[in-house]
Amino acid sequence: MSEKILIIGPAWIGDMVMAQSLFSLLKRRDANARIDVVAPAWTEPLLARMPEVKEALFLDVTHGQLALAQRWRLGRRLRERHYDRAIVLPDSFKSAIVAYVAAARRRTGFLGEYRYGLLNDVRRLDKKQLPRRVDRYIALGLEPGERPPNPIPHPRLQASRANAEAWLARHRQPAPQTPVLGICAGAEHGPAKRWPASYFAEVANSRLAAGWIVWLFGSAKDAAVTGEIQALTQGRCLDLAGLTTLGECIDLLSMTTAVVTNDSGLMHIAASLDRQLVAIYGSTHPGYNPPLNARAKILYLGISCSPCYERNCPLGHLKCLREIEPAQVLQHLAAQGS
Repeated sequence: MSEKILIIGPAWIGDMVMAQSLFSLLKRRDANARIDVVAPAWTEPLLARMPEVKEALFLDVTHGQLALAQRWRLGRRLRERHYDRAIVLPDSFKSAIVAYVAAARRRTGFLGEYRYGLLNDVRRLDKKQLPRRVDRYIALGLEPGERPPNPIPHPRLQASRANAEAWLARHRQPAPQTPVLGICAGAEHGPAKRWPASYFAEVANSRLAAGWIVWLFGSAKDAAVTGEIQALTQGRCLDLAGLTTLGECIDLLSMTTAVVTNDSGLMHIAASLDRQLVAIYGSTHPGYNPPLNARAKILYLGISCSPCYERNCPLGHLKCLREIEPAQVLQHLAAQGS
């Protein structure tokens, strides 16, 4: 009989995209498995584009909030589903509560915040054996000591071109007839992950001169940096910052020819859409959360002070990003045929 599996999902865009690798693995093993995912409500556009997911169960709590009563109520409601298995992806104590209260027969997760009792299939994390976050997710879907498949499945979000064209029509924008460069210049973690806006603008100006269209992606928080790029490109880009929902952003990204991006959630979305990709790393290390896309080119200098994982450059020079020149990005775009 096929399993009923409850996944307690992560709370960040990039992490949720990478979780699709686990979902794909589980469906490869049991095509008829039912996979339900507990996640924040904002993840709905992501989960709706993952064919492996049967149902998304939204837990409307803020990041870091205990919200014990809400978690308990959801778990009690899910008891009647009689899950064979729950896999808890975050490492926090609170993230295991729903799986425990739902009485899933097998509750798998890494030890994390001392979750003995809440979990009955506790794994110890060996970071050397599992260096990437996606490897850790995959490991929780395997039996202890079992080797992962090689290669592991990569995330593949299903986007809608029709939805993207409808968005463009509503905003009086024609469907592109020439190549489109997507630029994702923001990064939620802070300035130490953001390649300079002037560098993005130099890449944009080069592609515009070659007859391309340039779209600037981001949330309302990224409007300042996309506005700076617009100013440096004489307003010739389409600035989407704050104008799209997450779902619309996914669909529009699927229409791009190539994407230049910081290490961000949008980087992982672009990778999952199999876009040609140049991913720029500064304060973080690409070995931990790389874009899962064979066509992605990663630019990372690995200077002595990086990765520092700080929001702002502690030394004030941001050399880890400033010393990656726009010419290098353009060279890689050309090498990929863009």
